[in-house]
Amino acid sequence: MKPDETPMFDPSLLQEVDWSQNTATFSPMNPGEGLVLRPLCTADLNKGFFKTGVVSPEQFMKSFECMKKSGDYYATVVEDVTFHIVARERVEDVIVSDDCRGKQLGKLLLSTLTLLSKKLNCYKITLECLPQNVGFYQKFGYTVSEENYICRRFLK
Repeated sequence: MKPDETPMFDPSLLQEVDWSQNTATFSPMNPGEGLVLRPLCTADLNKGFFKTGVVSPEQFMKSFECMKKSGDYYATVVEDVTFHIVARERVEDVIVSDDCRGKQLGKLLLSTLTLLSKKLNCYKITLECLPQNVGFYQKFGYTVSEENYICRRFLK
């Protein structure tokens, strides 16, 4: 399989998000000039999606196909169509390129997937974050849970 522009999920889902339920302050319909909110596609392999860790093209393609086939993954990116991906999100990762911070893109990603999750009837969203980031997530209605969650990291 060669990288292409086929999205991980139907892009129309992003257009159907009910922005009236948004709890954070920013302009979701206008993320900035040249910026596009869209599903991840395999062509993103060479656009800077993975800048941390070592991920081979084969590993990326295999992971993408597994996530796409499951129908449960909604990896979303904000791409600067004049350059590269500047932000991406899986609820466990909200990452914005250093040169694009302060443009509300993290809010755009989190709000989009929070509202999309509600639209798709997810019963809950869980995530892990550093204590200093709790306030950011609380703006979107997330609360600290007493449930146990552990993880093992192999890359630092």
